[in-house]
Amino acid sequence: MSPKEFAQSLGAKVRARRASLSLSQSDLADLAGVSERFVRFVEQGKTTVQLEPLLAVLGTLGLELMVQPASSQTANNRS
Repeated sequence: MSPKEFAQSLGAKVRARRASLSLSQSDLADLAGVSERFVRFVEQGKTTVQLEPLLAVLGTLGLELMVQPASSQTANNRS
């Protein structure tokens, strides 16, 4: 998965979770201690968002970022 695909997928999940909690972007920003602009960037799939505020947004939404080993097929394609 490319960085752009990852960011777009993450943004869609953040947007869906925010909507399911009936929060506006402004509400989420206030609760997470970030700017509304930052929330917008995450939801738009911007690839250069900073990790610390991203984790604050995810935590506020009850989401977490996980890292796991790549599948053997993905790992083989990078060789």
